[in-house]
Amino acid sequence: MSAGQLFARHALLPDGWARDVLLEWGANGAFTTITPGATPAPAVPQAAGPVLPGMPNLHSHAFQRGFAGLTEYRSVSPDDDPAGGDSFWSWRTLMYRFALRLSPDALEAIATQLYIEMLRAGYTSVCEFHYVHHDPDGKPYADRAEMSLRLLRAAQAAGIGMTLLPVLYQTAGFGEKPAQHDQRRFLNDTDAMHALLEKLAPHCTAYGARLGLAPHSLRAVPPRSLVQAVTALHAMDATAPVHIHIAEQQKEVDDCLATNGVRPVEWLLDHAPVDQRWCLVHATHMDWDERRRLAHSGAVAGICPTTEANLGDGVFEAAPYLAQQGWWGIGSDSHASVSVAEELRTFEYGQRLGLQRRNVLASDSHPQVADRLWLEAVAGGARAAARPVAGLAAGQRADFLVLDSQHPTLAGLDGARALSTYVFASHGHETLAEVRTGGTCRVQHGAHPLQGDAGRLFAEARARLLAD
Repeated sequence: MSAGQLFARHALLPDGWARDVLLEWGANGAFTTITPGATPAPAVPQAAGPVLPGMPNLHSHAFQRGFAGLTEYRSVSPDDDPAGGDSFWSWRTLMYRFALRLSPDALEAIATQLYIEMLRAGYTSVCEFHYVHHDPDGKPYADRAEMSLRLLRAAQAAGIGMTLLPVLYQTAGFGEKPAQHDQRRFLNDTDAMHALLEKLAPHCTAYGARLGLAPHSLRAVPPRSLVQAVTALHAMDATAPVHIHIAEQQKEVDDCLATNGVRPVEWLLDHAPVDQRWCLVHATHMDWDERRRLAHSGAVAGICPTTEANLGDGVFEAAPYLAQQGWWGIGSDSHASVSVAEELRTFEYGQRLGLQRRNVLASDSHPQVADRLWLEAVAGGARAAARPVAGLAAGQRADFLVLDSQHPTLAGLDGARALSTYVFASHGHETLAEVRTGGTCRVQHGAHPLQGDAGRLFAEARARLLAD
């Protein structure tokens, strides 16, 4: 990395749009000064269009990009299934089959391709919720960190920021049901997970990554293990992030009620020290009091609109949560889509379909829907990532995007109108002139220097995985 400067006619700062902004960053890849109303020296480069803060992707299962689009067929007949046919649970069976075939080389190839796709789509950092730890027989690799290290290598090659979240997975359901045979690659006891975290800590430091923990879900981690694992993590690093799947499907809520007598988010808030270090992924099915308590906890709701739509999970009721000043961010999760614009657009459109009105997530301070969505998703994603990626401000990483004002769909538009067009009338990669992380240009006019080789390795790895 090297120090740099960029002058932007329009830039989206944490409190809104500013004009004539000089952005400066140091050799460490962090912004040193952000100066609105500046007059740049002639030698300072000028941005090709409005500058936006880079978007954190707060929830990723990288390997699932390898079969995205390949489960869109009927696998369960509605006539044969009391639940009514295909659902998250039938999709999960197909996902397990794919996960059982995954090799370290295949994971690295898929993740490298995915992280390049993320950069091209406007994501500048990723929280990797990683649970395929062991070999296909369920035995630890000679190096227990083998699969995690492949993800770190993929992120470094692509140039994307990383928060690595090894997943603790122990049981198949509430009431400590024994794990299924097809979950064998995921399983660790609490001591083994702590040992894995200790091994990964220096590697994450070397790669410039953040390390946290992901208790998979309340159905997969018994209460005692949840407390022990989080306590051990925070003894290592008191500010480390904790992510957990919760209340994604109605069946999970029903099972939690049947076993524990309360709903999942309510149970977690009653039994765990949930605060700003936590990200509750999905949290789709909450009642009014759960929404209020989650908002007031300071934790982040991890919303994954395209995956939740793809899996038929349901729609997060955003308006009452945001009205309580709840934190939130977006993730591409199973990577049915890898697009910041589509994720934000789907989030807003889900609210419109449910409420039958428009511009649901606009606010008095941000009447432009896209402005509010972008700024709040960046802030929430940065909190979930536990990295300094909270926008165009001194001390934050110089992660940013430049929209292309030469593109016909954006030509002649100021910053707010350009962003609105980018989100709600998107032409995808072709409207991004640049994507930078730590001040280093990773993507120019939609192209990443490694995309050719990475794409070839991805296709070869997927072909091997699908061969039988």
